[in-house]
Amino acid sequence: MMLRALILLLSSLLAVLPAAAAPVLMIAIDGLRPQEWQRTENGLALPALRGLARSGVSAAVTGVLPTVTYPSHTTLLTGAAPRRHGIDANLSFDPFRRNQGGWYWYASDIRAQTLWQAATDAGLKTVNVHWPVSVGVAGLAANLPQIWRTGTPDDDKLLAALATPGLPAALVPAAGPYPPGIDEGIAADEARAAHAIALMQRERPAFTTVYLTAFDHEQHEAGPDTPAAWAVLARIDAVVGRLVAAALAIDPATSIVVVSDHGFAAIARTTNLFVPLIRAGLIRLTPDGKAIASWDAMPWTDGGSAAIVLARPDDAALQQQVARILAQTAADPAAGIDRVLDARAIAAAGGSAAASFWVNCRPGWAMGDALDGQQGAPSTSRGTHGYFPDVPAMRASLIAAGPGLPAGRDLGVIDMRAIAPAVAARLGVRLRDAELPAAF
Repeated sequence: MMLRALILLLSSLLAVLPAAAAPVLMIAIDGLRPQEWQRTENGLALPALRGLARSGVSAAVTGVLPTVTYPSHTTLLTGAAPRRHGIDANLSFDPFRRNQGGWYWYASDIRAQTLWQAATDAGLKTVNVHWPVSVGVAGLAANLPQIWRTGTPDDDKLLAALATPGLPAALVPAAGPYPPGIDEGIAADEARAAHAIALMQRERPAFTTVYLTAFDHEQHEAGPDTPAAWAVLARIDAVVGRLVAAALAIDPATSIVVVSDHGFAAIARTTNLFVPLIRAGLIRLTPDGKAIASWDAMPWTDGGSAAIVLARPDDAALQQQVARILAQTAADPAAGIDRVLDARAIAAAGGSAAASFWVNCRPGWAMGDALDGQQGAPSTSRGTHGYFPDVPAMRASLIAAGPGLPAGRDLGVIDMRAIAPAVAARLGVRLRDAELPAAF
């Protein structure tokens, strides 16, 4: 009886222990919808992505609120929603527009444990190239974080100061010049991938993260479902092929996990939430009308949606006034508003605790930030994302292949929060803040 009890105890312990560590290469392709690598009518072969899907598992992925790059990539590393991990948007909340377009670049803003931390805490060598919210990650063997400010040569000095000492200069002989962070073109992705390969060959890491941004950039510029975007995706597929080949040459047992952060939608017009709040006196402008002097309610825009932040979130009268203004604006067909979430619904969706309301645009509209003008003004880009995560066009992608994963299995539609714990299991570590079980 004692032996049987001991066996049962050991079995229960083994069931909750992580699997034995094996290397993982995690590649993010910004803006990759599932249908992009599944479709055939555009003539793209995409041998790397489709080959990985045939040899492993794949899924469509429901993202987070909002469906934009930085919150999503942090969820992909933590298994937590923005309300838990703290990266609420791409750009930090900046009502007076003083931060010169500052993004959430700094890993110190992440409040949940990341795969980087879990891996390094377990003694696993970890490497990162250009993943969002990566400035200042502690313990990495090599880090080339995503950062930019002005797009001038001083940005190269900034990166060198914030990267692992000696990088990227030490890799230039093998990989060529490293592109500035503000460069989101396909040639920049190809150059960063060359540096990632050089780092993998030099460091032989257990965990590598690489971020590719050009597909997102081209869809903003030319729109989704366009020849220009497809041409970029074909070159990204070749980049993925080179990264995978390099990782498997170092260790054939490496798991390959390809992810994306959100989908994409075509846009033509803009919704303006600033003007109705200005007219109601809840945003006051400077005498010249060109800047914000003070505010009670402020839009925090993210592409296809916007959070509304209140200066006094517990002020019931202010809440009611803003709710009325949003309802009146939504009733105007020219405003292009789909729906509005209140604070309770935002909490249920895992969105920012700073938001008292969240407004979603209808298809074809995106949020603008002009301090004057009319609803429905032409948009300056042809595509965007950031809509509520239940919008089908916002679905992201997962493709994973490696030892023990079944070949050709379609997992259907999964929650983005279930990806990071699955990667952790592949690495043989645990994520303490993951909100869902592993998806694969």
